Amino acid sequence: MSGHENERRRPGQVKEVTSLTNPIIKDIRALAQKKYRDREHAFIAEGQKLVIDAFDAGWTIRTLLYAKAGRGNEAVERLAARTVATGGLVLIVSEKVLSTITKRDNPQMVLGVFEQKTVKLETLKPADGEVWVALDRVRDPGNLGTVLRTVDAVGAKGLILVGDCTDPFSFETVRATMGSIFAVPIVRANEQAFLSWRKGFSGRVVGTHLKGSVDYRTVDYTKGSILLLMGNEQQGLPDRLAESCDTLVRIPQAGRADSLNLAVATGVMLYEIRRAALPLEERADA
Repeated sequence: MSGHENERRRPGQVKEVTSLTNPIIKDIRALAQKKYRDREHAFIAEGQKLVIDAFDAGWTIRTLLYAKAGRGNEAVERLAARTVATGGLVLIVSEKVLSTITKRDNPQMVLGVFEQKTVKLETLKPADGEVWVALDRVRDPGNLGTVLRTVDAVGAKGLILVGDCTDPFSFETVRATMGSIFAVPIVRANEQAFLSWRKGFSGRVVGTHLKGSVDYRTVDYTKGSILLLMGNEQQGLPDRLAESCDTLVRIPQAGRADSLNLAVATGVMLYEIRRAALPLEERADA
C-alpha cells in the first residue's frame, strides 16, 4: 500500500476509477484483511451515514469512494468536498468496484477509508460517575459492534478490549456499530497490562459470572466510577479476571436457556448501571 501513499495523499485529488486492477483499489480491497488494516492503521466505513458520523466526530479520512450514480447528489458532493479539503483522495467508481470491495451485491453508494484511532490504557483515568466496559477475548464481530452501539446509547464512556479480541475495525464490527465506532473510545490491552492497570483503578469493578452470588439489580452503581467486566462468549470470565472484580453479579433466568448472549447481557447490565442517569421520561400525552 505504501507505494501509492504519495499519490493518495496529494490534496485536492478527484479521479475516476473503473478497473478492479487499479493499484489504489487493490490496496483498499486488502483492508478486508486484519493484517493490512493493522499495517496501514486504516479501515473501511460503508454508507453515507457512517461517513458523515466519522467526519462529524473528527476522524481522519484518507479516501472517499462513491458510485457514479452519486454525481450531482448534494450530500455526496458535500462529502467529496470535505474529503478534498482535508487532503484526502476522492474516487468516483463503478458499482462493480464498490461490490468487490464490500463483498455485497447491492453496495451502498459511498464508502470511506479512515485512519484507526484508539486510546492508550495508561492514559485512562475514569472520573467519578463514569462507566466503562471491558470485554475479555470477545470473538464475535456482531457482539462487539452491538456492545459498542449500546455503550454509546446509554452514555457510557468507552470500551476496553482485553486479550485476543475480534477486530473492532473489521467490516462486520463497523457495520454492527451503526456509527457508534466513531463515538466510543476504544482501548486495547493484553490481560497482564489490564490487571496491572486495574490495581490503580479506584472505582468499582463489577463482573458478571454464573457463580455470582449477588443479583445484578441489588447493587448500588451510583457511587464513584464503574468498570463492567464481561467474559468471553464461550468461557465467561476466567478466574484471574473474576478475582479482580469487587463484585460478581448474576442475571437471573427463568427459562430453559442456560446463558444469555454476550451483547444482550452487556446491554442488560449497562441499562441497570446507568438507570439513575436515564430517568423516566414524562409523556406529553400523560
